[in-house]
Amino acid sequence: MKLLFVTGSLVHGGAERHTVGLLNSLAQRGHECRAAYVQDDASQLGRLHGAAGAECLHAGGYLDFAAVGRLKDLIERMQPTAVLAANPYAMMYAALALRQSALSAPLAVTFHTTHLRDAKERLKMLYYRPLFWSADCVVFVCEAQRRHWRRRLVLGRASEVIHNGVDPQHWRAPGPEVRERARAVLGFAPGEYVVGMCAVLRPEKNPLQLVEALAQLRSRQVPARALLIGDGPLRPAVEARARALGVAASLTIAGFQQDVRPFLAAADAVALCSTSETFPLAALEAMALGRPVVLPAVGGAAEMVRPGQEGLLFPVGDTAALVGCLAALHDAGERRRMGGQARETVEARFSERAMVDRYERLLQELAMTRRQRGNLRRSATAY
Repeated sequence: MKLLFVTGSLVHGGAERHTVGLLNSLAQRGHECRAAYVQDDASQLGRLHGAAGAECLHAGGYLDFAAVGRLKDLIERMQPTAVLAANPYAMMYAALALRQSALSAPLAVTFHTTHLRDAKERLKMLYYRPLFWSADCVVFVCEAQRRHWRRRLVLGRASEVIHNGVDPQHWRAPGPEVRERARAVLGFAPGEYVVGMCAVLRPEKNPLQLVEALAQLRSRQVPARALLIGDGPLRPAVEARARALGVAASLTIAGFQQDVRPFLAAADAVALCSTSETFPLAALEAMALGRPVVLPAVGGAAEMVRPGQEGLLFPVGDTAALVGCLAALHDAGERRRMGGQARETVEARFSERAMVDRYERLLQELAMTRRQRGNLRRSATAY
């Protein structure tokens, strides 16, 4: 197949990482894959190992019709078998460009969120909804998300659930010497209990809750340390809150890292405190590394983690419950048991190979259906 992937940009976000990984994997299987990104942010361009080309549309605003025209020209040059857009913004450009082009190619949309941040995003959804209806298929990343949007009449001609997946070989726990070296560099003593979080420090990721939990753990005589892997606009607030609670010396912020594996391996457990998540790659990556995860019970968390098996769940925003979960994982035996189960679950249910298999079959089926429709129309015209 010839596959065109369209994203809003190539920033270091979950949807963009998902698209890059999927493109690379399908290219390895012999498909011709190209990428187009609307806004000129190419932070992940270097990860596009399998792309036959990557083209920035250089949109000068939210909806730039010159950029739509550039995407139309790319579609007509490439003649893709199918187009896969990541999230509604990229879908808008792909749908408009396909309508203007002379090519009849199926459009699939992978939708990665359940959270609309403000009134502006809710207004945009009024425009996006008809574009979803005209898409050949909308791919949701968990069943809870599909139910959420179905109630709000966001659906395509067809809809599928394809869970996110990660490569278990890439996300394999390093040897103990690598872990101990990383812990030493980060200033963690061999026996200290370290809770990691891998996230951009933005309001919806709620990193301040982990600082609160850290303070409460230490007040309960649980000698925990916290490791934040990431950066963002809330970093000054996180640092200030840690100082105010007297736990600044127990908090390490590693900042943005190209390769987070050594940092996650330095942690004993991994927590997310997000107020909204769909099916977070950060949790799957930690699970693949054999780390038990503590997640807010939102989105597809219950599809990813069985409480007491791969990790633990807590009600969104409930710091006391989060502290209880983290205190339970202070027990090294429980961490080993749940971490081992987490790794097994990723291998069995959430591997990148299984995810790519599903997308490959879906795109092939959409292309076949589109060809059959075209043949029927031509036959009817002939009569």
